[in-house]
Amino acid sequence: MSYPYPSHSGISRRNARGFLLLAFVVALTWRGSAAMAEPTKAGQFAILAGKVITMDADDTIINNAVVLVRDGKIERVGKRREFEIPDGYRVIHAEDKWLVPGIIDCHNHTAGSLVDLNDMVYLTNPGLRTLDTIVPGTKWLEEARAGGVTTVLLIPGSGTNMSGFGTITKLAGKTVDEMVVRSPGSLKIAQAGNPEWYWFGVGRSYMNYNTRQTLMKAKNYHESWTAYEKGEAPKAPTYDPIFHDFRGLFGRMYPASVHTQIYQVVMTTVDMLARKLKIRTVLDHSTFDGFKVAPQVLKTEAYTINGPRQYWFDYTSRKMHGNAARWWQGGVRKLGINTDAPVVPQEELPYQAAMACWYGWLPYPALRGVTRIPAEALVVDDRTGSIEPGKDADFGVWTGDPIDPRSSCELTVINGKIAYDAKAKRVF
Repeated sequence: MSYPYPSHSGISRRNARGFLLLAFVVALTWRGSAAMAEPTKAGQFAILAGKVITMDADDTIINNAVVLVRDGKIERVGKRREFEIPDGYRVIHAEDKWLVPGIIDCHNHTAGSLVDLNDMVYLTNPGLRTLDTIVPGTKWLEEARAGGVTTVLLIPGSGTNMSGFGTITKLAGKTVDEMVVRSPGSLKIAQAGNPEWYWFGVGRSYMNYNTRQTLMKAKNYHESWTAYEKGEAPKAPTYDPIFHDFRGLFGRMYPASVHTQIYQVVMTTVDMLARKLKIRTVLDHSTFDGFKVAPQVLKTEAYTINGPRQYWFDYTSRKMHGNAARWWQGGVRKLGINTDAPVVPQEELPYQAAMACWYGWLPYPALRGVTRIPAEALVVDDRTGSIEPGKDADFGVWTGDPIDPRSSCELTVINGKIAYDAKAKRVF
């Protein structure tokens, strides 16, 4: 056997064999290390936690707790002394840590290719969707997992009044099918701000008219199919791929995510979508002085997801206001926080909630506002948003309260698999 080394290199054949063997061992070691960093297979394990914030309907908090995970689901939650860990369960020790539900971002643009999210063809684009843009395994997703984020709503941009359907995705998985929770996840509507720059410029009167007439066409299509399915119409309507996904919207299976801010625009959103069209409505952004519409929001089922701005200087009162605090003072309890990533990195969602507390909100409602509340808003609370038996095993193990900026996420579990482990590879 010959080796391609020049005679003056000073490397003998014996040494060359040694170098090749060393390179082979290093390659195997690197490969093994990389494999350890990848999410582990879903199976059976138990986590011993110092504190579990369940975010269930009773706001149960369990100290000295154990969480059993089996086949991607939460199997059991309780105090350590209440039951024995079954045989065959791997034990993860986190007795000095907090275990909280996975963080959920209701307004996100980074689970897919950003260049595909702003197809501004018409002012309303009801046939577009983000499902076709999802990209697994990006750096953005890795960093989000390191921040305890497990689920996001990937929505189109806001350059037009109706930019298409979003997709709810988990932030782990090697394929799109493994990532997708539901598609459509929501309908993205933007009523003011960015759409006013569309081509030659349009005003709110025309934008609201155009959005309304598009929604009415979709509503009529849905009602025609409903009449046929009930036997009230003899012939099935012609299938329309542009409007067929709206059937779930008017069937209240998923919401409209509405880019809405400034009290006049929030008021129009509440009146047109939530009140008159009876659509599940998520008030996205809800910034500037939108909190002035709190009394009207309380008359509907709408969720308010504030962000990424957490404060507003009101020229009428000449005071600085915390947006979330003012919504809370107005009686709004279906209140959460978003990042509008990449405007604010999605892993900083807990920090955004901390800022809301700095400006007057409360820590526990803020933690609920990045876990259970967005899960309810997106109609996925049957799967995620709380630590309860039967739900997806999506949670983070933290050094303390995630709303405290001094805390860090040490372990992120998505669908029962370890998606981030700071001991194997710390990102932050």
